[in-house]
Amino acid sequence: MVLIFAEHSDNHFKKAVFEAATYGYDLAKAMGTQCVAVSVGNVAEEELKKLGEYGVSKVYTISDPQLNAFANTAYAAAVSAVAKSIDAKAVIMAQSYNGRAIAPRVAVKLDAAAYSGAVALPDVSHNFASSRFAFSGKGVEAFETTKTSIVVTVKTNGYHVAENPMDCAIEAFNFSAEASTLDAVAKELVKASAGISLTEADIVVSAGRGMKGPENWGMIEELAGLLGAATACSKPTADIGWRPHHEHVGQTGIQISPNVYFAIGISGAIQHLAGVSSSKTIIVINKDGEAPFFKIADYGVVGDLFDVVPKLIAAVKRQKGL
Repeated sequence: MVLIFAEHSDNHFKKAVFEAATYGYDLAKAMGTQCVAVSVGNVAEEELKKLGEYGVSKVYTISDPQLNAFANTAYAAAVSAVAKSIDAKAVIMAQSYNGRAIAPRVAVKLDAAAYSGAVALPDVSHNFASSRFAFSGKGVEAFETTKTSIVVTVKTNGYHVAENPMDCAIEAFNFSAEASTLDAVAKELVKASAGISLTEADIVVSAGRGMKGPENWGMIEELAGLLGAATACSKPTADIGWRPHHEHVGQTGIQISPNVYFAIGISGAIQHLAGVSSSKTIIVINKDGEAPFFKIADYGVVGDLFDVVPKLIAAVKRQKGL
């Protein structure tokens, strides 16, 4: 059996969970078994049923009121309890902050191997052999295990989402968290801002010091709005107060893997590249043709961003009939 940890946000599932579900379904198919899920907390049945659209045949629900707030140790115990009850050979979850927090704990409890940042299925016929990006995307790491079970976090935007509709049963699972597992509980979640989450965004429009000042960011926000994208920035622009720190992407900020990443007025220091290099398509706009970012760009425009970006905005508007 393959078990998905269906993490929810405000009682709804995000795209990353459906990526994990698709990954789990594909892995279960390769293993000749079924894909099921566990949901912790109060989630409406209608929302739970959505997992069935992506290959999940059953969802186990845990409604212990002590777990309405996230707690690393308690959630790991809950997921592990379900995994043991169904003899799961693989536990899959999104590589979110919560997923990364509990995955190693679950692996220890199940005596399983822990794989992080998966973008491809393991070889079920040979020691769960697999690979992932390493050294900030500069290399590929191959690995395998002699363990008979694995715990996997799926890299955000690292695996496709595919519908595999099936009837999805809902079953309550009896679990009560022990007091010793509730020593560290998330009491409050403060969202950085409204709009599209950087880690969930398919498209990210990012800019740097080439913008010359915070007063010029309107064009970046307009382009992002037209494309349905999230906005981001380089570390220096956040450090000098041009943009909020929660928009900082890079090695020391948020690491992202969108389908499309626009780098506007960003030279491409190695620390920045480390956080965005796994983007599927990188588009660079910079007047310096020798900027390091052009070395990894899929598409590049050498030109003044104050000339290029308004023309790009106009082109998008024409395409949308605006």
